[in-house]
Amino acid sequence: MIMSRIEAPRDEDTGNLVDRLLTGLPAETVLTDPDVTASYATDMASFCPAGAPAVVVLPRTVEQVQHVLRVASELRVPVVPQGARTGLSGAANATDGCVVLSLVRMDRILEIDPVDRIAVVEPGVVNATLSRAVAAHGLTYPPDPSSWETCTIGGNIGTASGGLCCVKYGVTAEYVLGLDVVLADGRLMSTGRRTAKGVAGYDLTRLFVGSEGSLGVVVRAVLALKPQPPRQLVLAAEFPSAKAACDAVCRIMAGGHVPSLLELMDRTTVKAVNDLTHMGLPETTEALLLAAFDTPDPAADLAAVGALCEAAGATEVVPADDQAESELLLQARRSALPALEAVKGTTMIDDVCVPRSRLGDLLDGIERIAEKHRLTIGVCAHAGDGNTHPTVCFDAADPDETRRARASFDEIMALGLQLGGTITGEHGVGVLKKEWLAREIGPVGLELQRQIKQVFDPLGILNPGKVF
Repeated sequence: MIMSRIEAPRDEDTGNLVDRLLTGLPAETVLTDPDVTASYATDMASFCPAGAPAVVVLPRTVEQVQHVLRVASELRVPVVPQGARTGLSGAANATDGCVVLSLVRMDRILEIDPVDRIAVVEPGVVNATLSRAVAAHGLTYPPDPSSWETCTIGGNIGTASGGLCCVKYGVTAEYVLGLDVVLADGRLMSTGRRTAKGVAGYDLTRLFVGSEGSLGVVVRAVLALKPQPPRQLVLAAEFPSAKAACDAVCRIMAGGHVPSLLELMDRTTVKAVNDLTHMGLPETTEALLLAAFDTPDPAADLAAVGALCEAAGATEVVPADDQAESELLLQARRSALPALEAVKGTTMIDDVCVPRSRLGDLLDGIERIAEKHRLTIGVCAHAGDGNTHPTVCFDAADPDETRRARASFDEIMALGLQLGGTITGEHGVGVLKKEWLAREIGPVGLELQRQIKQVFDPLGILNPGKVF
């Protein structure tokens, strides 16, 4: 195993590590205070072990990142790349004695080119910051995770994240044209292109997207942009059951409609959002479906979709009158995960994606699992993609409830695979789902992925213990 080559350093080794790092780094970029370094130990996932970093480095330049990797390779010290730590799988969790390489200070937008429709950015650029910057040029960067106000482009690339608009515009991988990556030994490699097309050699860019910092450290990205669409209008439809809402989703997609957003919240999620935000969403509904269009005539599209929702059994269909009302509904959806976290204080957020045609079966199964384990499980979903986020709410101070939460989480993933789905649509594997990755891709797939890791990181120092 690659991991067997990495051992946590002793105190004297840590001192040597810090001294070596300081030979090529400004003192203010190297953090060693244990109280400070401990604050960099985890991302936002539950049930994921984390170690104590030996040191945290916050580089500002590519050369500084290269220096860190050269020192780490020479001393055989693990390196854990991090962005804003908004991840939900433990992929950014520290290991004992590691160098946490936090890239948040590499936050420059280097170029916005309206002709080529690209942006060139450093990994610490916040998603929302980029979106606002390109909007000034009449362009948009479509991937929009719910944490877009805080998550970074580097983290989005590391986990191949999605977002609310994926049903029409796709996920992060479809917008990354090229990368500059620092490899485990400190070498700098460029992948991909900045042209609209290009098929030269293996697609190493796509290989790094979603690799969770296990193959190299992204220090620059060339991103594709789109023309800014018209402002979208949103429709809210109430349903007497989650199955009826999922039937509406199937009717919408089969009818050839292309919504810019198609999101679902179950009764538990709607109540949680109301409790947190006091928005006054309808709690009498079993499922609330939000559909949006950013077409030249969104009202006509919403009317057509509204009719399909009524045919599927919707009890009420309410199109937003204007952008302000639309934004309020979208804010409700973006508040779902923090609202569910407030229910019991701790959550396990699953990320199961199934074919759209099996979405209703998944939600029915999750309801049965919640009843079996006597737990509150709220579901919000990128319904147009079949990507659900079942969120198990539990009291971490209650050992029995914690055990039941973990069991329900595993049963939901098993159900997703049974329905022809995947264990993660956009959050990644990290620590949380390593065992399940092996079940999904099988022994041959796992062996080949480990061999790829060996090629890029023969010493096993990059984010060890993650993915597999």
